[in-house]
Amino acid sequence: MEAQKRRGGFGPGMLVAAAFVGPGTVTTATLAGQTFGMALLWALVFATLAAVVLQDMAARLGAGGGRGLGEALRLSLRTPMLRYTALALVSIAILLGNAAYQGGNLAGAALGAEATGVTIGRRLVVVLIAVLAASVLLPGRYRLLEGVLVGIVALMSAAFLLALALARPDPAALFAGLRPQLPEGSLLTVLALLGTTIVPYNLFLHAAAAKERWPGGGSVPAARRDNVAAILLGGLVSAAILIVAASSGNGEGQTGLADALRESFGGLSRYVMAAGLLAAGLSSAVTAPMAAGFVAGELFASSEAERVRYFRLASLTVLLTGTVIAALGLRPEALILLAQAANGLLLPVVAVFLLALMNRSDLLGSHRNRLWSNIAGGLVVLTALFLGLRGLLRAFGLWP
Repeated sequence: MEAQKRRGGFGPGMLVAAAFVGPGTVTTATLAGQTFGMALLWALVFATLAAVVLQDMAARLGAGGGRGLGEALRLSLRTPMLRYTALALVSIAILLGNAAYQGGNLAGAALGAEATGVTIGRRLVVVLIAVLAASVLLPGRYRLLEGVLVGIVALMSAAFLLALALARPDPAALFAGLRPQLPEGSLLTVLALLGTTIVPYNLFLHAAAAKERWPGGGSVPAARRDNVAAILLGGLVSAAILIVAASSGNGEGQTGLADALRESFGGLSRYVMAAGLLAAGLSSAVTAPMAAGFVAGELFASSEAERVRYFRLASLTVLLTGTVIAALGLRPEALILLAQAANGLLLPVVAVFLLALMNRSDLLGSHRNRLWSNIAGGLVVLTALFLGLRGLLRAFGLWP
């Protein structure tokens, strides 16, 4: 992976925005808007701010400490049993989990393509999108990855924000949605909105990408500005999807949203939303394998050449697995169940580890956490603990 020393423009934060605004987020935000109107808008605002806090730490670790999160995890755990257990958990949660989720990313992108009128068949569309993703991933060049994803996120953002403008939401309802409330039956939806925004693999992705973008302890202020701008943009896009769905007031899921928009706003909205969904699926179809590749390289490689090989092997494995799942129409419940259980354990553990790591002056010097960062991080960790417990209980059927 070639190191980049450029300073201007969007950077690693945009990769994280591309990762969390995928088909899963589109579906969750759509269902939240269609079911509860604007009432859960506050949950997306909270999730976005929480993501800013955690991703800021990951960005500083990479840009200021010169470490990826996977690398820091491997080097910090000196007890063999603890280290191997942690590496196994991370591997299952990131590699296997992303392989399972990749099927949904590719299927979502194909659905967006179909909604524009493409008639060549979903399987062929899935394969074509997978080939496009592979052409970006396999060269292993960070600058290429970053540039492509910035373009895709720009398209996705423009599409969903244009749909928001077409929807013309009621300002009073918008302001009411910013007041924390839990309508009956909304708790799981709130948790889902948080879970689609605060995810473990984005922390690994961000730290590794920041290290690539600013090698040798580069510009931490630039990394922090990039993080805030990109995550807030991702949150705005997610909120736009929820608001548009709430304004349409009918339909179910991604297809339902497209139908509702077509009925309410005419043919233009169909193509606008289809382009947004295609871009969301394509961006996540690149970032999910990329995160798996970064993690594999940091956990198991001992040299730069090995890191590139592990990156390509892991990213290609995730991409191929997701392609098979999406092209064959398989329902990867078993894989997702295991990934959900592993992520339920991983999210709070990684959040606590990251918080502890960010207080090490020997690693970060003046870029270590200050009091306000620890307070904000502590609140997010408590949320992560709750989400992790909920994920575990739900994975094993103990949470409705």
